[in-house]
Amino acid sequence: EGGLAVLPCHLSPQELKNSWKMLYHKTAVRWERHGGRYCRITVGSGTCALSGPMLAQAHKETHMVLEVEYSGVLKTARSMIPRAMVQNADLRHGDFSLRIEPLQRDDVGEYEALVRYGTATLHCQVALGVVKGRRRWSPMGGPGKTFWLHCNSSHPGKPVGVQWFHNDSLVPISGRFVSLSGALSIYRPTMSDMGPWRCNLAYSDGTNVSATYNLQILGFSGPASSVVYAAAGSSANLPCTLNHNPSASGIQGVKARWSNLTGGYLGDWGTSRNGDFTLHVPEVGPGDAGQYRCDVSIRSTTITKEVTLAIIMVTPSIKGPVAEGSHLMLICSLTHPQGHEHFQWRHIDSAYSNRNSAEATSRDLGTQSFLLGSTLELPRVSQKDTGTWECSVHGPEGRLGAVEYGLEITGIVFPVAPLPPSPCPSYTILH
Repeated sequence: EGGLAVLPCHLSPQELKNSWKMLYHKTAVRWERHGGRYCRITVGSGTCALSGPMLAQAHKETHMVLEVEYSGVLKTARSMIPRAMVQNADLRHGDFSLRIEPLQRDDVGEYEALVRYGTATLHCQVALGVVKGRRRWSPMGGPGKTFWLHCNSSHPGKPVGVQWFHNDSLVPISGRFVSLSGALSIYRPTMSDMGPWRCNLAYSDGTNVSATYNLQILGFSGPASSVVYAAAGSSANLPCTLNHNPSASGIQGVKARWSNLTGGYLGDWGTSRNGDFTLHVPEVGPGDAGQYRCDVSIRSTTITKEVTLAIIMVTPSIKGPVAEGSHLMLICSLTHPQGHEHFQWRHIDSAYSNRNSAEATSRDLGTQSFLLGSTLELPRVSQKDTGTWECSVHGPEGRLGAVEYGLEITGIVFPVAPLPPSPCPSYTILH
């Protein structure tokens, strides 16, 4: 209930080979429902569909579900809008399957499809039942962790064929996926394994059973490793957030532990944080830069997120107030560069801000001579240079962070009346 149901109706490969030309002319499809019957399939939670001899004697009151006319006009029952659909692109490939999402308990019943293409017709009968169960969350895979999907039917026989689909694509039974007696094992599940999984069981008497299960993976929001850029003296938040609140799914006892790879243990957090274990650092300095690790324990599995804290700093060549006419260099440096950053200087409280902006791109942050980053040189400091300067760090994804430096100049005389503007001072960027 609440998942995706696919009611199969399609031509066999041989029928498709003989009829593909007719499919490109006139094709009409009509799906109807005749009452209801409950079937039992267990895949944790999901949906099931039966066809063949196991079709029950159902109540024969007929309801139109969906119809595609020869002209291409689509008609859908009001109660099925927008949940029921057929893939128009699939009609030309002999696939007339009905898709219902999200599935509701009232959708239970026997469905029948009548397909007319060219001079030929095709009938399909499928009984649909709803399996009601609790959604399961699997933690992202740790070493040696395997997750199992079980597909069981109330059919008395043993399946002669089993197929598994993920997001409607056939799953190759190799590598991380192993099929055994109607069950599928997924070794070390990842975020890419999220979504609908469907099993198809075929029996020797012609019965086909289909069940769908929506698999959710409990992992981190965002990448498993990230870099946080922060100005020296500012606060920083190191992210460690799960993509779902584990308490909402009944998962208890989730704990997180933060550690600094150079300084050791930092603290533990419990489930009261609703899946958000972000580490807040009130004021960062050069000594706080480095690599951090957040280990989250979910039942018997531990998943890890690594965060690098990179500090942006400005070091002046002259400490304290600067005398007018002095030669000053402002050195913008970045700890733990990733090799793609470049720097931009800006006089943010000057009327000449746009004219004074300059950008310098580091040619090679991987070598020692460029680790200090971009240097702004003021050959002769003037009154126009006083105020706040900003050094910002940029990467391919945009602005990453910035640091501000307040420049004080001694010997400034504030005029009583406005003076005519003086020529813009010159600035040099060294890198």
